[in-house]
Amino acid sequence: MRFVKPYKFLLVLTIIIGILKFAIPLFLPWLLQVILDDVLLNGTLSTDEKTKLLFTWIGIALVLFFVVRPPIEYYRQYFAQNLSNNILFDIRKELYGHLQRLSLKYYANTRAGEVISRVINDVEQTKNFVMTGLMNLWLDLVTIIIVVGIMLSMNVKLTLVSLIVLPFYAFSVKYFFGKLRSLTKDRSQALAGVQSYLHERVAGMSIIKSFTLEKHEQQIFDDTNGEFLNKALAHSRWNAKSFAVVNTITEMAPLIVIGYAGYQYLNDALTIGVMVAFYAYIERLYGPLRRLVSSSTTLTQSIASMDRMFELMDEKYDVQNKENAIDLPQAKGKLQFKNVSFQYDVEGKTILNEVDFMIEPGQTVAFVGMSGGGKSTIVSLIPRFYDATAGAVKIDDYNVKDVTLNSLRSQIGIVLQDNILFSDSVKQNILMGNPYATDDQVIAAAKAANAHDFIMSLSEGYNTKVGERGVKLSGGQKQRVAIARVFLKNPPILVLDEATSALDLESEALIQESLDRLAHDRTTIIIAHRLSTITHADKIFVIEHGEVSEAGTHDELMGKNGAYYNLFQVQKLD
Repeated sequence: MRFVKPYKFLLVLTIIIGILKFAIPLFLPWLLQVILDDVLLNGTLSTDEKTKLLFTWIGIALVLFFVVRPPIEYYRQYFAQNLSNNILFDIRKELYGHLQRLSLKYYANTRAGEVISRVINDVEQTKNFVMTGLMNLWLDLVTIIIVVGIMLSMNVKLTLVSLIVLPFYAFSVKYFFGKLRSLTKDRSQALAGVQSYLHERVAGMSIIKSFTLEKHEQQIFDDTNGEFLNKALAHSRWNAKSFAVVNTITEMAPLIVIGYAGYQYLNDALTIGVMVAFYAYIERLYGPLRRLVSSSTTLTQSIASMDRMFELMDEKYDVQNKENAIDLPQAKGKLQFKNVSFQYDVEGKTILNEVDFMIEPGQTVAFVGMSGGGKSTIVSLIPRFYDATAGAVKIDDYNVKDVTLNSLRSQIGIVLQDNILFSDSVKQNILMGNPYATDDQVIAAAKAANAHDFIMSLSEGYNTKVGERGVKLSGGQKQRVAIARVFLKNPPILVLDEATSALDLESEALIQESLDRLAHDRTTIIIAHRLSTITHADKIFVIEHGEVSEAGTHDELMGKNGAYYNLFQVQKLD
């Protein structure tokens, strides 16, 4: 209701217009009774008088239905759609902001397709809650109250007979729709599984093709899709049972009314007009009741989807600004890890164990060691992608937990081995380093990254779309765009995580040149497997099993004949 509150005036207006829309057709049964009893079967009137009265009443009805009702119908539909779409816009806006504040730990444990399903499918189901639960449900209830009031004014006994099946109706709705919510949630979860599977496989289609896994993957998809089918059929079976029982109960009411009304007519206690009008009002009474059953199904589906949507919205932030956090001043680049330990989970394996080192402003340092030793984890703690379990990470003597995330991350530039480019233009991808940069600044950054020449050779230059994850560019080209992005950001601290591995020699030479240019006059942290690329570093840290086992310059470490020396010999780079 927090999302509904800003539109409460529009909601009330829509409901009032809706009441008018549903009330107008209630005029017809009453008109039928008047025409039968007071016009057609009135023995005191002549044929001319009956004809005049008949066409007078028909004229009034035509004005009501062809002049008054159309604009009411239009505005009811327009306001209802306007309201629901605005609420959905606000929910998705908040959800996207929430997703950006969740830590990488959440995304490491959650499939992307699952997140997308909740933001798209489950939020879309919320529209049904707004349309049905906040508007149609109340309109149907108001319609029922009005119909019962009219029927009581016509014949109290016949009205009570008409309502005799209502307790059975209420019991059946409560019984059947209690279970429907859990079945609907299971169905939504299974659908999210299909979506997650598709999202991953479409992204990795080259792997499927290269390993000729089409038949194998088809079987897995059939199993995943079959799981959704089973959940959907279980949901449909229970839904069908509920409709069969509820509709059978509501169909009994007209039969009871016809029987009792016929008995009253035979005993001169009822006119034909009232009998016919009552039958028409029974349809007006039980029509909304049947719609309420359908609405219950829709509402149950919506609420189950909203459960999943709010589960996502209620996810806690592992990393967030502490109260009274300050902005980090322009960093000089001093970096310190003080007895830092880290675990991904409370009960999980210790990834870093009391890591302790100091990097002076402007230094170039490298972290080397076997895969899984903790190198990437170290650099992930600097911009607070994760928070240290114990100890302190400091920049210029400020604990990174004491400064705002925005001021911290804005001063750190990161170039990864596999940099993600978005399916936009080359220019827009570079602008992510600074969205407010001018065209001249973008071009200057591209030139500094040795990217300008290849960009100009593309079909539309800087406006060329790169495709999803930059699929239309080579690995070296993607890397140079990513480096241009960091040049544009111009941060005082630079992190290069395997930035030149898996590239051909020509691309590596161009990229190494641009990285050397980028690293000039700023604190640079390099993670590298190929030790030949970091022999120039001011200091090299060897990371083994989450600890710093050796530290020093290349020459110093080679002289120790320790872990670094052994790594160097393995790579035959001596």
